[in-house]
Amino acid sequence: MSTLHSIRNAAEALKRASEKVDPRYRPGYHIAAPANWINDPNGMVQFNGEYHVFYQHHPYDEHWGPMHWGHVKSKDLAHWEHCPIALAPGDECDRDGCFSGSAVDDNGVLTLIYTGHHYTHGEHEKDIFTQNQNIAVSRDGIRFDKLGANPVIAEPPADSAHHFRDPKVWKHGDTWYMVLGNATPDGRGRVIRYHSPDLRRWTYDGVLAESDGTLGFMWECPDFFELDGRHVLLFSPQGMERQGDRYMNLFQTGYLVGDYDYETNEFRHGEFREMDHGHDFYAVQTLLDDRGRRIAIGWMDMWESDMPTKSHGWAGALTLPRVLNLDKDGRLLMNPAEETELLRLAQFPLGEAFALTDRRRVSLKESLLEIRVVFDLTGSSAEKVGLILHGGSAEETVILYDIAQEKLTLDASASGKPQDGIRTAPLLRNDLLTLRVFVDRSSVEVFANDGLATLTSRIYPAESPSGLELVAVGGEAAVKEWKYWSLKDVWNESGKAESAEL
Repeated sequence: MSTLHSIRNAAEALKRASEKVDPRYRPGYHIAAPANWINDPNGMVQFNGEYHVFYQHHPYDEHWGPMHWGHVKSKDLAHWEHCPIALAPGDECDRDGCFSGSAVDDNGVLTLIYTGHHYTHGEHEKDIFTQNQNIAVSRDGIRFDKLGANPVIAEPPADSAHHFRDPKVWKHGDTWYMVLGNATPDGRGRVIRYHSPDLRRWTYDGVLAESDGTLGFMWECPDFFELDGRHVLLFSPQGMERQGDRYMNLFQTGYLVGDYDYETNEFRHGEFREMDHGHDFYAVQTLLDDRGRRIAIGWMDMWESDMPTKSHGWAGALTLPRVLNLDKDGRLLMNPAEETELLRLAQFPLGEAFALTDRRRVSLKESLLEIRVVFDLTGSSAEKVGLILHGGSAEETVILYDIAQEKLTLDASASGKPQDGIRTAPLLRNDLLTLRVFVDRSSVEVFANDGLATLTSRIYPAESPSGLELVAVGGEAAVKEWKYWSLKDVWNESGKAESAEL
């Protein structure tokens, strides 16, 4: 079967599936497929004046399966449009899946670099496989042709395990570089580097960074870049043990910050830190846009988690685009791209400069929200401060900051996560506590103190939000500002699945 025929079959299946999707929990302003399964973001790039985001996609089922590449694009990072499926598996180079990868603009040719997946003893023996690296190209940014010379890297290096995937490619000077997620034969995660003059001929350079035995058995989805004068390695380690409030999800996503020498491939870095402390954040990827911003998007779900939307005909979404920066202590800050303000409809000011001694509640009718609250903690006698998003009856999503313990907590136990519903992020006390919260039917993203802490989780309340409540526990707190905006449902404006035809 030809690649074009495979893509057309997938598009037809996706269109039929989209007509049966239950919209109850569907995102209004986040990236999601028209129907069925998605996971990792792939190939974030600017091309011909537009932002492109690809993603791992199974167009035939709401469960994970043979991976295709779904595709959306946007002129402004806020209003997205579905494009035809970009890659379908089945060729000799990618027989059992077009796994994660990246995209670059190679002198006007949009080039996808991705992992071909091959089961060697049947699909049900999941850990018996081989992986290679492949290329597909497009001049219009819509239809992609795989290279006849694929794979461009046929096998992992000799000192490697068979885990060999998720290429991230960038250009430095006149040379292309690639980092790949990898593992040693004895089960330690690592990231390895290659270089190439032309994206076709690749030379192995060695190990960029490696686990000391405490950072998991495999490092997925690496990304490596310069930011604010330092170098940052993002990756998703698998197999880390929980340590108190740290590493509470099945798999993590985090970063190392340090100094890097391209000539020697030496990366001298500090400790591993988690990027986001919520339930549902994984496999983050970034792009450097034409304004010089490093923009990140992650998968807004987690492996082996409960996904009630599967019964609605779909599963998986991506986070808001987030701008990355480093603070003076080398901590990564994540904040929504300023284009998210384009989503705002009506503003609802709820009060400024008032004392909160217990609770203050307002009614809500909107289910797509941006909330902003600023507490002045300088003279606060409260033990905890925060806000609660109420649903029907006893449903609530609780965001609380413990002032003495310097911890920010998201509790979704009563909004669709009855088991293991609490996540906690460390957050040093400041004079001001600023919370910026985005709610999109089945998700909540919390950004605290200009991105010093973030918590991202899927929620599944039985009813739409009915109220918003500010709380001060154990004393009084000063509120400097409290307001919210209703936000657009961009998928009801454009990007219908039926328009995504090849």
